[in-house]
Amino acid sequence: MLWPATLLGAFAGLAVASIPGALLGGLLGQVLDRRLRLSSWDALRERLGGRAAPADEEVLFLLLGRLAKCDGRVLQAHIQQARYEMQRLGLNEAAQRRAIEAFARGKTGRDSLRAPLRRQQVRGEALLRACWRMAWVDGRVSQAERELIVLWGKWLGVPAATQEALSAAYAPKQGPLASTGGSYQEALRLLGVAADSEPLHIKRAYRRLLSRHHPDKLTGSGAGPERVREATEKTGELHRAYELIRQRRGFR
Repeated sequence: MLWPATLLGAFAGLAVASIPGALLGGLLGQVLDRRLRLSSWDALRERLGGRAAPADEEVLFLLLGRLAKCDGRVLQAHIQQARYEMQRLGLNEAAQRRAIEAFARGKTGRDSLRAPLRRQQVRGEALLRACWRMAWVDGRVSQAERELIVLWGKWLGVPAATQEALSAAYAPKQGPLASTGGSYQEALRLLGVAADSEPLHIKRAYRRLLSRHHPDKLTGSGAGPERVREATEKTGELHRAYELIRQRRGFR
């Protein structure tokens, strides 16, 4: 006996309607995983929206772009920090182009990041370190920036205590250089380096200036107490400047 197509459709609809919600969700989940090769509903939304899920190497720069635009204005310091991250990763020309595109996409805030971050849990701490470096690049972390990074940390499976430690690692230390919003720029000026200088160049500049102004040299040459005191203060400023730059840039 042949059944009319409309009648078969009605029976199929009744059959689906009779399946409990949890079981139906499980069946659909198996279809997503086996047939469409999608790992989550977020991934399905990305597929239906016509946008491919970001590649692993793009995820970091999507995050950095989102943070840079978080408070409404992308600063030159944000752009320089993104360039530094490219250099730190040793990206070739093609990879740098993809990173720049991902950074620009991140600024729009249109990408769903939950599913991509859940796939990145193995390197979650490294991603968050880069995010905190970006957030602190202007000397402060806004509430919106903090909330974003904390949320991303949850998706990455990073404990809250680790998050706080990472934030503190890149926060400017208290002292003369950390008392104003321009402290980072002042630190760069003191060492005579640029925000995008290579870490090796920064280290050499620091050591050269430290050697020049070290009070022990003046003491041995018969300098008076006033000059020794000035040299001691200058050495302290150099220490603080180098430490601030080192923490902000994330090198040892």
